[in-house]
Amino acid sequence: MDTILLEIIEEIRRGTVVDHKVLARILHEHNKNLKDNRDHFAKKHLLPYYFNAKNTKEELWRSWNVDEQTERALIAALQMKPRRTASGVATITVITKPWFCGNDCLYCPNDVRMPKSYLHNEPACQRAERNWFDPYLQVASRLRALSQMGHPTDKIELIVLGGTWDDYPSEYRTWFMAEIFRALNDDAMEAHAAERRALYREVGILNDEQGLASAAKDLQEAVNDGKSSFTDALRALYGNNAAWAKASAMQHATLEEVDRLQEENERAQHRCVGLVVETRPETITAPKLALLRRLGCTKVQIGIQSLDQNILELNNRHTDPHAIQEAFALLRLFGFKIHAHFMVNLYGATPAGDKLDYEKFVTDPHYLPDEVKLYPCALVEGTGLAPHYEDGSWHPYTEEELVDVLSHDTLITPPYMRISRMIRDISACDILVGNKKTNLRQMVEGHIEKTGRAEGVRDIRYREINNRTAEASDLTLHDVEYETAVSTEHFLQWTTEDDRIAGFLRLSLPRPDAVTAHEGLPVKTGQAMIREVHVYGAAAKLHATSKGAQHIGLGRKLVETACEMAKEAGYESVNVISAVGTREYYRNLGFNDAGLYQNRPL
Repeated sequence: MDTILLEIIEEIRRGTVVDHKVLARILHEHNKNLKDNRDHFAKKHLLPYYFNAKNTKEELWRSWNVDEQTERALIAALQMKPRRTASGVATITVITKPWFCGNDCLYCPNDVRMPKSYLHNEPACQRAERNWFDPYLQVASRLRALSQMGHPTDKIELIVLGGTWDDYPSEYRTWFMAEIFRALNDDAMEAHAAERRALYREVGILNDEQGLASAAKDLQEAVNDGKSSFTDALRALYGNNAAWAKASAMQHATLEEVDRLQEENERAQHRCVGLVVETRPETITAPKLALLRRLGCTKVQIGIQSLDQNILELNNRHTDPHAIQEAFALLRLFGFKIHAHFMVNLYGATPAGDKLDYEKFVTDPHYLPDEVKLYPCALVEGTGLAPHYEDGSWHPYTEEELVDVLSHDTLITPPYMRISRMIRDISACDILVGNKKTNLRQMVEGHIEKTGRAEGVRDIRYREINNRTAEASDLTLHDVEYETAVSTEHFLQWTTEDDRIAGFLRLSLPRPDAVTAHEGLPVKTGQAMIREVHVYGAAAKLHATSKGAQHIGLGRKLVETACEMAKEAGYESVNVISAVGTREYYRNLGFNDAGLYQNRPL
């Protein structure tokens, strides 16, 4: 391994751009005489080895004589999955423990080892099980992995998944958030993680695949065969489990403790610059959103799936368009980023109906999300959809039909929306029928390009600058204005000549009548709201310079422009729904701490 690293370092010193071809050549030279594949050197091992040498074998590392510039080039060459931080932050997903759900949707997986709708084969779920669903341990393991892959971890977006957030007991939710911040703040994380793992082993909760599979086997088969409900299986597996009871007794924290941990995180090594939870529209109320803000939440993933009341009822989705509209209104007035889940090919749906449904979602002022997960329904064993497939009343769209629907939806997605994904992280072996191709988005974009309509794709993800370099002088600031049921929205975007986005800001100008019509709001009439500021480019360390668009003043200019626009529109002040780790940034821009937000007088 030392020899390989030295060869790469020498190539860098000679001015060689060490791309995947150069790296493959070097690895091939070292692997070609090794008969056993298990002995082969792999790219994924190089960077962890380098960091280990730097941290634990100082004499060896010094002998390599790696200066700062060479190290940056080395990390860039060896970094795994660079897109993970191309949007400007490192993302960590954590999963809540298995729990009951207030819905029993036809399409929803019923894996008794997981929260409702998730499967134990999904990558984030596998990590959660290995870490006993403990948020501290999940965050710690991902921080370690991201660092080993060469990604900066000082700016973290935390995504909390696990069905419906408000279905969990309040004390568990508070504890879960406290432990997330505790992990981000902890300078002795490895030692404390080891202590915590030992505690779970002592309590007796399983975390090995063989033991988990054996414990759940009979109950899972009963659920799949329709002999037991998901809720009854959960009660049998966890409700009377002494080990889980002991763990639950430890899982509590106070809001005051969360406040203290958040204050520490404002100056921590790993700062939380975004915090996301997922829920259903019918659970959203003003008091619950106020609590989410207290916990540090900045974005809400909300399961919509469809706006068609008939489709919702056919799929046992216990909500309605009015509840969805009210949820969107409250989320927007609170300043949250709205990340919606929308599905095609549900039971009872047709390709033509799906197109009309999505058109309404992206044009009706009552909806208009900021982001959307747009993915097809697929049949998983043990779901309520299975009988409908067996009797022929539901079938998956053909590949041609599916690509056509998603291409249509992509082309009508407005420029202020981001299609975050088109598939779920469900393993192909778990999908009985339906799309199993992980490159579905590429297929859709390829179809659009083949039909000569690529210029019509306006969604944010398609236009992100990612790791490209950007000079401020090459960027133009554009404003996309649109009306919602409760506000005038401005999407301010820095774009290149070829319409790639280097950064954007979401400014919301709430209508006074909408504010006064909703009780319990923590905002007042006359207050504008900055709902999101995002600058793209490879994630740079705090106060450092990245090779992309970050740290060249784009964010500051966006905020100043938004404040000027709000003042011209007659607003007295601007709130920002800042994350815990960005509070200091906004203080430097003239914002003052003001309860659940930060506020700047105009």
